[in-house]
Amino acid sequence: MTEVKKIATRESYGSALAELGAKVENLVVLDADLAGATKTAVFKKAFPDRHIDCGIAEGNMMSVAAGLASAGMIPFASTFAMFAAGRAFEQIRNSIGYTGMNVKIGATHGGISVGEDGASHQCLEDIALMRTIPGMVVMCPADDTEARKAVQAAAEYQGPVYIRFGRMAVPVLYGEDYDFRIGKGSVLREGKDVTVIANGLCTSAALEAAGMLAKDGIDAEVINICTVKPLDEELVIKSAAKTGKVVTAEEHNIIGGLGGAVAECLIEKCPTRMMRIGMHDRFGESGPAGELVHKYQLDAEGIYQQVKAFVNA
Repeated sequence: MTEVKKIATRESYGSALAELGAKVENLVVLDADLAGATKTAVFKKAFPDRHIDCGIAEGNMMSVAAGLASAGMIPFASTFAMFAAGRAFEQIRNSIGYTGMNVKIGATHGGISVGEDGASHQCLEDIALMRTIPGMVVMCPADDTEARKAVQAAAEYQGPVYIRFGRMAVPVLYGEDYDFRIGKGSVLREGKDVTVIANGLCTSAALEAAGMLAKDGIDAEVINICTVKPLDEELVIKSAAKTGKVVTAEEHNIIGGLGGAVAECLIEKCPTRMMRIGMHDRFGESGPAGELVHKYQLDAEGIYQQVKAFVNA
């Protein structure tokens, strides 16, 4: 049996920046004393004159990024999701969002899979926070290919972008021919009984869960939606109308993230029976990443059990 290749999307972020740096001369990378963890060190090694370590001062880093953008540069400001969306929210809102600056925020270590670092570092609110900023594009890639293409798309996009990357290695789902576009989701598996919409590490888990559901006679459609904002409403509505049941799965609080975005869309345009899988309005805890993902039912087994119960209820 061929082993599935797994890569952490934070690794993809670092390699994508280094690749882009050779092509885009006005691209600069900022970090907050975490270049090794966020993998911006890869860019720093290749382009030391275009890398700025702002130290443990995330709010200042976002302001510096806004200043660089105002001077025509394309800055990628990088740190953990907790420190980007949480600690630097005011600077992102006022200096980047309000002014519409062309700043890209690379937020690594999002979600419960940060593991042993515990609740203080496991950001489960970042997508919800960033979605509230007018004009902010918000993305959460599912694998290495999508992560690298999301970084490329962000660099080409004019305006503020927030991209969430993970610490835990996840299966590679897409080939290099994947046509990634901001605001567009993709159907990974056709189905007729229930729609499972996922992003981040829950995408590969949802695909595996669909295979398990098939053995129980449940035909699940699996959709990956990387761009939480703007949401691919056309795809969501089309699939919801076909299956009549929708489940969202994300490594985030069920309030305000992918589940919230899909629910907002459906309640207004295609009322559908729905369930949200994610962290249920609580903080995380310290522990091995894989064990935490399993405990909170964000792995294939957990998604399988929850979707099965939902469909059979």
